Amino acid sequence: MKKSLLLLLFTSGIFISCEKEQDPFLISATSIGRLSKDVQIRQLDSVFARDSIVRQVNDSEMFRSNNEIEVFDNKGKKLLLMEPVQAFDSTSTIGFIQVLDPRYKTAKGLNTHSTFKDIVQNYNISRIENTLSAAVIFIDDLNIYVTIDKKELPSELRYDTQTRIQASQIPDNAKIKYFMIDWD
Repeated sequence: MKKSLLLLLFTSGIFISCEKEQDPFLISATSIGRLSKDVQIRQLDSVFARDSIVRQVNDSEMFRSNNEIEVFDNKGKKLLLMEPVQAFDSTSTIGFIQVLDPRYKTAKGLNTHSTFKDIVQNYNISRIENTLSAAVIFIDDLNIYVTIDKKELPSELRYDTQTRIQASQIPDNAKIKYFMIDWD
């Protein structure tokens, strides 16, 4: 009996130690590293315990409709810029995240240093919107959208906001300008 119990404990210990640790920089549809879609603003200090959190609120900004939260690593490098769903509510969850650090990436390697070719090869593009200064590419499977500066596009698309931009019109080497996650 003691040998069976000892064997069971030993086997359990092996399985527990072999379990993968969560990647602190992995982006999925419902999480980014240790930050999940359900985490409330008041819980951010524990999620980013090794990092610094800066809440952007001062007297002149009190009448704005949102309040930004910046996350810096312990070396002072800006990692993320976040906005809560409900401004100035500590029980609110995060609605919007701008990814600033290239260490944050999807399971297929998409990050802030990726190109349009990386998007096309690995994801289904839900839609492309034409704005004044960028093409906004939506990947609904991950609640992600990225912008590509119009300077990266052919000249006939740079100054036209009415034309529908097709994926085939965007050069493979076009770089991502902004990488955003929308949980709102």
